[in-house]
Amino acid sequence: MSRKVQRAKYHLDSKGIRSLSRDEIKAILRGADDLIMRGGRTLLAKVLKGSRAKDLLDTGLNRSPVYGYYRNLPEEDILARIDWVILNGYLAIQYDYRLPLLVYTPQGWEIEKETYAGELLSGFDDMLATGSRTFDMSYLKDKPTDLIWLLLEKGEATGDTKYIPLLDAWARVDYKKVRQRIRQVIDRLNQAAS
Repeated sequence: MSRKVQRAKYHLDSKGIRSLSRDEIKAILRGADDLIMRGGRTLLAKVLKGSRAKDLLDTGLNRSPVYGYYRNLPEEDILARIDWVILNGYLAIQYDYRLPLLVYTPQGWEIEKETYAGELLSGFDDMLATGSRTFDMSYLKDKPTDLIWLLLEKGEATGDTKYIPLLDAWARVDYKKVRQRIRQVIDRLNQAAS
């Protein structure tokens, strides 16, 4: 006979917060990205606070682009903002065995995808600014497909051929379907430049 799993309980309380700015919602969603199905509300609050907790530093969560975003707020106020984001349908809680973990809702993923794709495109600019001629693009290989399509769409929309060396390097390391789309973007960038 199997034992019943004792799930860790949680209680959502936005402490009367009526709204958050778009930037705050984006920051909370961005902070959640490394925690999806790996961590919960408390860990996200620590990331946004900029905690120096050993477990946070050991797992590299201090490298999040929004680490310390709410450094001047008490953790309970940060948690209230996270709860507001959950209660308003941007994040959800899903149990993995006994632990309540964060997951994106479709509405939250749409916002995070846009933020993350913009960040990745800015990263392309940073790589090009180094003057290097070799690029390791393997970090993009197993990103969600819809994120990759949006990134390629954003790159194509710039009309800037400076991205072609990066795209060529990326096409050498990714899957066939992605390589095909990268080739289309390269062709369109070349056409726009002619």
